[in-house]
Amino acid sequence: MRRRYDLLIFDWDGTLCDSIGWIVECLEVSAEAASLPIPPRAKARSVIGLSLGEAMDTLFPGQPKAAIDTLMGHYRKHYHSRSLEHLSLFEGVPGLLSQLREEGFKLAVATGKARSGLDPMLVATGLTEMFHATRCADETASKPHPMMVEELLSELKVTPKRTLLIGDSLHDLHLARNAGVDAVAVAAGANTRDELLELQPLACLEQTVDLLTYFKTRIP
Repeated sequence: MRRRYDLLIFDWDGTLCDSIGWIVECLEVSAEAASLPIPPRAKARSVIGLSLGEAMDTLFPGQPKAAIDTLMGHYRKHYHSRSLEHLSLFEGVPGLLSQLREEGFKLAVATGKARSGLDPMLVATGLTEMFHATRCADETASKPHPMMVEELLSELKVTPKRTLLIGDSLHDLHLARNAGVDAVAVAAGANTRDELLELQPLACLEQTVDLLTYFKTRIP
């Protein structure tokens, strides 16, 4: 495989993990538990990728910090009410990542999840050793601030021009733009194909596993 990039940075929810529906349900349950209006599903999907605090601030503007803390508590309680096994990777993802590593790519994750949310998922899916580095929203700036990517580039000693970000949300594409790295969108998660194409990614794939085909046919 010809190489234009050295580092591939993946979002987690909606890109590698088929978890968007569950996150939306958790947002709805947290609103109901706090006696607040349940957000429309499109609105709930639109905040996926942000840190949990920023997501709640966006969905429920004007709420005091105590109310946002309560919402986050309800969210975490419901999210952890089921075993991680019900959250599965998209079909073909483990094989995709293995092949990319065999091709010599460095792999990383940049996610709006907290570290306490990502690490158990990495263990449950058997991907802990697959990634060279990961960044979570509670240990750096939340998307779309570029710090998350900048820290990964520094740690892995890769330049922006040799880096590609793969994500399913507008937050991912804004993150890539802010960090000065190329981006490929995936229309299987938080945002629609039309919404993603408005930000002009290099491509908009149906599924993340289509990345190998894209590399073989479109990357010069």
